[in-house]
Amino acid sequence: MMSQALYRKWRPRLWEQVIGQEHVIQTLRNAVRSGRIGHAYLFAGPRGTGKTTTARLLAKAVNCLDEDPANRPCDRCEHCVAVNEGRFLDLIEIDAASNTSVDDVRDLREKINFSPSQGRTKVYIIDEVHMLSTAAFNALLKTLEEPPPHALFILATTEVHKIPATVLSRCQRYEFRRVPVAAMTALLRQKAAEEGLAVNDDALQWIARQATGAVRDAISLLDQLSSTGERVTLQSAQQVLGAVTSESVVRLVEAILAKDAASGLACIQAALDGGSDARQYARQVVEYLRGLLLVRLNNAAMLDATPEVRAQMASQAARFSTAWLLEVIRLFNEVVSDTRVSWQPGLGLELALAEALEERSPAAAVTSGGGEASPPAAKAEPPRQATPSARPAGAPPVAAKGEAAQTTRESTPAQGKSVGAVPALNEIRAAWNRVRQVVKQQSSLTAAALNSCKTFDVRDGVLILGYQNELLKSKMETEENLNRLRQALQAVLGVTLPVRCVVIGNKATIEAETLAGAESELVRTALDLGGMIVDQQDDSER
Repeated sequence: MMSQALYRKWRPRLWEQVIGQEHVIQTLRNAVRSGRIGHAYLFAGPRGTGKTTTARLLAKAVNCLDEDPANRPCDRCEHCVAVNEGRFLDLIEIDAASNTSVDDVRDLREKINFSPSQGRTKVYIIDEVHMLSTAAFNALLKTLEEPPPHALFILATTEVHKIPATVLSRCQRYEFRRVPVAAMTALLRQKAAEEGLAVNDDALQWIARQATGAVRDAISLLDQLSSTGERVTLQSAQQVLGAVTSESVVRLVEAILAKDAASGLACIQAALDGGSDARQYARQVVEYLRGLLLVRLNNAAMLDATPEVRAQMASQAARFSTAWLLEVIRLFNEVVSDTRVSWQPGLGLELALAEALEERSPAAAVTSGGGEASPPAAKAEPPRQATPSARPAGAPPVAAKGEAAQTTRESTPAQGKSVGAVPALNEIRAAWNRVRQVVKQQSSLTAAALNSCKTFDVRDGVLILGYQNELLKSKMETEENLNRLRQALQAVLGVTLPVRCVVIGNKATIEAETLAGAESELVRTALDLGGMIVDQQDDSER
């Protein structure tokens, strides 16, 4: 015989057993006590917060045989026991996800006029009501507005924004909230003691946090962990559920602060090799970074952490700027919300890390998704006269040693190409979003690598993509990715353009290209994109 799941076994049977929804329970209890029950209710809120449970409690209360309305439901009378055992004929539960058609609602309307079989009130609980079709909602409207006196409708949904306004106006609406961690931990501790489950307190707190406010999720996690028959510890819980320890998250954040890409990548790889789920890892990183943000905003009191952890978080938060911290949170939160399945599960984390290593000032105007950065304001300086030994004839002007060179764009097309064959930069910029969409249809991985591009330019018939570091550049410049981008450019603009990736402001790259020839188009582009030539020698000096 199969054992009953704990979330069903522990389902509340009395009003006072529902946790975290006092604002709803108190109002419903007063309505039952005063006999002022409405004809239609809408329970909205996140999954696992008690919507269906409360609907059943209300169904028990309106049919309870206890003489005192204040004691309803009593959980002892014949009707209450029948509801608990699932054999109360006047409680009809409908899953709207599998009964979405107008015919299902018409069938309901035909049967609702029959008098109750056992109790005083026939209760219809329609779960996930937002799944009903438009025609089904329309068919339900008249019944909701003028139901028979013996009928009560209780609609439950996790997506209230999908409910038509005409339905909302006919119901009493109650919003269910996520259950606080402290209340959920106390419930798990009490139930575990009643069941004789051996669970450490820190493991219970961790389970409550992982449930993100859903009681059913928390109980299901505890059920899964306790099925081994051994004591549930924090370490065993994290291992079974594919999570990582907080030390790994702290080390990753430390690597970001130190701008140590190697250490950060090692943290990610170690976590994934240990069996952690990439999105779960990102979720824990976001949770920790949120704590740092609270510290920076002088709300450390909201943290549920030990004094040692608080001190550590205060130290790290002080080394972040608020703008940088917000950017890092956004990057890793995108990994959490990315539901696409990648053949390389760590790619999203690696891209987020690579971008997080670049601290940008709030004033940096960079368009999202690969737009061109706004050029800095030109300084009012007299033009410098470069010496013949500093650069070959025809090369762009080069500043004195240790200073940035000021260059101007050249409009001369490459040999063998007509001016009309190469689209202007503003044409590419206007069509860039369409190009990205075409790339995304071919490969989400290529699209992610392309989105990391911070600026682009057209130079002598070549599309130059600028990246902030070598890691992001290497993700894009595989032949497969470049081919997809070229195909997208052909599809949108009708031209085939060579594509080249560069690192913006990378000293080593620029110096190497300079030694290869000062007239190189890559040198000019790198200078245009903010690079600096810090030194240059002619053939006689080398």
